[in-house]
Amino acid sequence: MKKIQSLSGMLDLFKNSDKHQSAEKIFKVEELLKLSFSSFNFSEIRTPALEETDLFKRSAGDVSDIVNKEIYSFFDRNDKSISLRPEGTAGVIRSMIEKKQDTLTNKFWYIGPMWRYERPQKGRFRQFNQAGVEILGYEEGSSEFELISLICNIIKDLDVKDAKIKINHLGDPDTKKKYCEDLVSYLTPYLEELSETERERLQKNPLKVLDSKNERTQEILKNGPVLKKYLPLENIQLLNNIKETFSEFNNIEIDYSLVRGLDYYSGFVFEASSSNLGAQDSFLGGGRYDILSEKLGGKNLPAIGLAIGIERLADIANIDLNKTKTVSFITITSNLEPKAFKIAHQLRTLNKSVTLDVNLSSGSLKSKLRRANKIGASHAIIIGDGELESGSILIKYLDDELRSQETVSHEEVLSFYKSL
Repeated sequence: MKKIQSLSGMLDLFKNSDKHQSAEKIFKVEELLKLSFSSFNFSEIRTPALEETDLFKRSAGDVSDIVNKEIYSFFDRNDKSISLRPEGTAGVIRSMIEKKQDTLTNKFWYIGPMWRYERPQKGRFRQFNQAGVEILGYEEGSSEFELISLICNIIKDLDVKDAKIKINHLGDPDTKKKYCEDLVSYLTPYLEELSETERERLQKNPLKVLDSKNERTQEILKNGPVLKKYLPLENIQLLNNIKETFSEFNNIEIDYSLVRGLDYYSGFVFEASSSNLGAQDSFLGGGRYDILSEKLGGKNLPAIGLAIGIERLADIANIDLNKTKTVSFITITSNLEPKAFKIAHQLRTLNKSVTLDVNLSSGSLKSKLRRANKIGASHAIIIGDGELESGSILIKYLDDELRSQETVSHEEVLSFYKSL
């Protein structure tokens, strides 16, 4: 019978499944991100994994790779086109509009699975986990500093090596419109040298041509209009102020060629990368999207946000996964196991910061101690028939070179475990 395997780009995550993409490391990265978000006073929001396909067409843009190539869509029983979410921001704004929160200030964070049909590669999968934050209702200014401060903290807390933050400004709508008109005029004589996709982008969203990976296109663009020359002085000053404020804490550079892939970005944009990820080196990105709420039928809602690829960040995070102390609970008894499990339950209620691994196997004491060593247990609590009858319990110190041990009372083992 043919074996059923996971779909391409869909990961099975469990402890030690892979040294970079183990569930243990993914969960630890998520835990640290949640602590960072909480320290900045963001609150959690959860939106559905399924949305109407039109939400993403109207937000990401109908010439984006997400909509044209990567979105997972299908029809439900009512012939309505629905899609697995490829990103988180559109769902958040849809929720604000639907719940009539689109005139309020909010600071949200989210973590959850997203789906994009793209070629699987290092750190990029078809089902992936993404974390994001959205600052809603604040005009351009202080919220930009708030997000860059958050990024610097994340890079420090997860000890990301060789991290670099790029920032840019796409200008206000009038600036962006003027620049795009001149870009189209400049590129029109070169239409035959552009790909079909680039010609379509030039017609519907010219800025996306700047992000082309085609070497000939990039060569043509070298002599084209430069975005910096179109930007008002206050936009350039914002970039300079952010760079000056945070350069002490991270490698920050202004990159006037940086554009984001989604239609809804306008104004300040940014991304963070690490050379340790290889050619596709970004693990975080975002920007301002003041026009998205109105584009989705809501009210004017200035907004800025960021998204983080959890798997990509986990690949480069340098974090200690062994800080939690583990104790192995070993029973060498067949008749009195309920009494032993009652003790294990008591221990777990006393100290949530310690992992109590109850050895469920029926092997010998020697084999159970081997397992205790394998999982990195610092101690073993051993209970046999004799111990239960006498009311005593054996504690073995596994991280002690002498492998010392002591016999203690029921009350003493409770105090010992509570103090770990």
